[in-house]
Amino acid sequence: MRAMLLVNPKATTTNARTRDVLIRALGAAVDLAVEETRYRGHAASLASTARAKGYDLVAVLGGDGTINETVNGLLNPVDGEPAGDDPSAGRPGLIVIPGGSANVFARALGLPNDPVESTGAVLEALREGRRRTVGLGQALWEGQSRYFTFCSGMGYDAEVVRAVEGLRGAGRKATPARYVNTALRHYLATDKRHPAMTLTGPGIPAAEGVFMAIISNTSPWTYVGTRPVTPTPWASFETGLDLLGLRRMSPIALAPVIQQILTESDVLPSGRHLVQLHDEPEFTLTAGRPVAFELDGDYLGERETVTFRSTPNALQVLV
Repeated sequence: MRAMLLVNPKATTTNARTRDVLIRALGAAVDLAVEETRYRGHAASLASTARAKGYDLVAVLGGDGTINETVNGLLNPVDGEPAGDDPSAGRPGLIVIPGGSANVFARALGLPNDPVESTGAVLEALREGRRRTVGLGQALWEGQSRYFTFCSGMGYDAEVVRAVEGLRGAGRKATPARYVNTALRHYLATDKRHPAMTLTGPGIPAAEGVFMAIISNTSPWTYVGTRPVTPTPWASFETGLDLLGLRRMSPIALAPVIQQILTESDVLPSGRHLVQLHDEPEFTLTAGRPVAFELDGDYLGERETVTFRSTPNALQVLV
């Protein structure tokens, strides 16, 4: 069995020694080629090459951003390739080894957060032939599209992602504490009086006055250390997309929502100022002005209209 391992050498929670151990372990089980990612978008290019060359598996050692790029490289259409009803057909299976700060996708799959333990788990899945087929989300805007594995967002949360990316560019690590501190500082500066977004979709009543929207393909949305954050607790890889929208951003409105999503893992947040969707195949967010947009924790600029679609049975993962 041929596999390509994509390694992000700048992954937050791994070092050269750990990477060498994992490469040897995987190399003992499969015919392994190893490639290091060198720039933004490189993982997508390498995954597309692995698919074109007929590799059976693509493994990723990195964070959620590297995994997202890899997934898009595996799924994006290739010229001349016939369309089929099963998006995962004919594509390499995916092996995920967490190496980032949050590792939401890997943890949502039930993998250990430690890269060595996770490697042991996927090797066991490889020996036993265990695969799980999962659905993905897809965001479409201005003639572009991109798949996401666990979440997307428009508004305040994307503004926080943008701010943290700026700190990372200055050489600081994206730790859970840094995200929390950045979110608290940024909250003081964000616009809490003029909501920009409207939610529409097939069979969905239009909802205006949305400040912030979280779109989920699974639950949890993220983690604060070991604590899961669950704004859309019913979301899963086997259903359509879920959404939580906020129509008020005052401390009085936010406090109970934050408490609920941090402490109640299977109960929907409650409040008249919330907009909620579950298991939807498609919906669109339209903004009266450009608003921040993120996908799997990757900031993608400011957008005025983004359509979100569910893609069932999109990817086979060894777990």
